[in-house]
Amino acid sequence: MSEILSKGAEAIIQLKGSKVLKKRISKGYRMPQLDEKLRKLRTRQEAKILSKLRNIISVPKVIDINEKTFTLTLEYIKGKRLSQHLDNLSNRIAICKQIGTSLAKIHNIGIVHGDPTTSNMIYSKNKVYMIDFGLGFHSQKIEDFAVDLHLVKEALEAKHPKVWQATWKSILEAYKKHSKNAKETLKRLEKVESRGRYKEQY
Repeated sequence: MSEILSKGAEAIIQLKGSKVLKKRISKGYRMPQLDEKLRKLRTRQEAKILSKLRNIISVPKVIDINEKTFTLTLEYIKGKRLSQHLDNLSNRIAICKQIGTSLAKIHNIGIVHGDPTTSNMIYSKNKVYMIDFGLGFHSQKIEDFAVDLHLVKEALEAKHPKVWQATWKSILEAYKKHSKNAKETLKRLEKVESRGRYKEQY
């Protein structure tokens, strides 16, 4: 017996016993051959990224990958979705330092999350697990690291307006401390944010 945890644009997430099944769904607007190729590629890529990060930050363990059904079988992390609980956590500043440290560590080895919002983080036993690397990729570009940070900041402002400034500050402090490219990345972040402000004006 399985329970659907979430159904997004890219995949259906199901809980089956102590495992999570993530199945990439077909996109009707894509040519069938291209659709199959992309789903297979992204399933494989996410599995590789998670396996690479396993001993670097807290992520679910990859148990199995089935490229024929475009399905990843992952360890189930029993905890709380951070997006729903961050505001009420008494240790949220320490938690956000973990987020900043984790982002710095994955950037240091050339991995970009692609969607590092609090909806893609699980709080369990005083640890933050990063999940859903479906949009993740390998990169050495400072621009990509800066965009990752920008997405975190945007998510905090939108979903956690009461605490976003203090939590963002703690993420930045930890990122600066652990990132080998902190200075360049934060400088680029300013440019990324200025582009966003320019678009809002016009």
